[in-house]
Amino acid sequence: MTSTLTLNTGTTIPAIGFGVFQSSPEETAAAVDTALRSGYRLIDTAAAYGNEREVGEGIRRSGVDRSEIILETKVWVSDFGYDEALHAFDKATGKLGFDRLDIFILHQPAPDRFEKTLEAYRALETLFADERVGAIGVSNFMPHHLEKLLDVATVVPALNQIEVHPYFSQPAVQQLDAQHGILTQAWSPIGGITFYPGWGEHRRSVLEDDTIAQIARVHGKSPAQVMLRWHVQEGRSAIPKSVNPARIAENLDVFDFELTADELAVIDALDTGERSGPDPDVARPERFGMVIPEA
Repeated sequence: MTSTLTLNTGTTIPAIGFGVFQSSPEETAAAVDTALRSGYRLIDTAAAYGNEREVGEGIRRSGVDRSEIILETKVWVSDFGYDEALHAFDKATGKLGFDRLDIFILHQPAPDRFEKTLEAYRALETLFADERVGAIGVSNFMPHHLEKLLDVATVVPALNQIEVHPYFSQPAVQQLDAQHGILTQAWSPIGGITFYPGWGEHRRSVLEDDTIAQIARVHGKSPAQVMLRWHVQEGRSAIPKSVNPARIAENLDVFDFELTADELAVIDALDTGERSGPDPDVARPERFGMVIPEA
C-alpha cells in the first residue's frame, strides 16, 4: 500500500502527516523537530491553534529542507471574507517564516456567515492562481456545505479535513469527496477527540476498543497503528498528533503490515454515527469571533 497520495493538483503528499492540535506553543517546536527527524514530511497546523510560529521554528530546527516538507495551515472564521482571508495568508506566512504554503484551507464552514466563507474561499483561489499556495481546501465541510461551495467555486478543493476515526467515519462525506476528486483528510484519526480533556471524560477512547486491540495483537502492532493503517488502506490522509517522541515514531511505522479485507470491514462496523468533536452545522459565535493575532 502506497505511503503517498496525489491531490487533484497533481501534488503528492504523504499519507501520514503530523498534527499539532492542542500542542502548547512550548511543546510544538520540539514535537515538529522530532517528527521531521523521524521521517514525517507533512505538517498540519492552523491559525486557531496558536502555534504556527513554533511550527516554523521546529521546521528550521530540524534541518530538513523546506522543499521536502508539505506545510498545511488553516484560515480561522474571524478572518473569513475576501480581503480578510488574503491577510490571513500574510499572518500565517509571517508566523511560520515561509513565504509560500503548500496547502491552505478554511477551518470551518461557519454556517452563520456562509457568504463570508465563500468569499474567503475566493481569496484562496486567488492565492492558488498566484502560486502563493500549492493547493487549497476546506475543513469540516459536510455534503451540503460542499455542494454550495462547488456551485460557485472555480477551483475544486484539493482536500476536506474532517473528523474520521473508527467510531465516527462519516461515509457520506467521504463518498461526496471522492465523487469530486477531493481527498478526505482525517483529523482525530485515532479517536483522540474522544478522550481529550474538555471534550467529555465519559466518552470511550477508541484506543481502548476491544476489537481494535484484538486486531493489533494479531499483527504485533499498537491500536493506534492499526487505526492509522486502516486510514492508509482506505485511501485517506491522516494527521495524528503527539508530543511523545516514541509515539511520534510509532504512528509513522505503519507500512510494514497489511489489514485483511475482513479486518477493514470489522473496523468500519465500529462506526456509531455520533461525532465527538464540534458539529460543523452549529454556529459558535464566541469561538468564531476569536481574533487571530498579527504576525
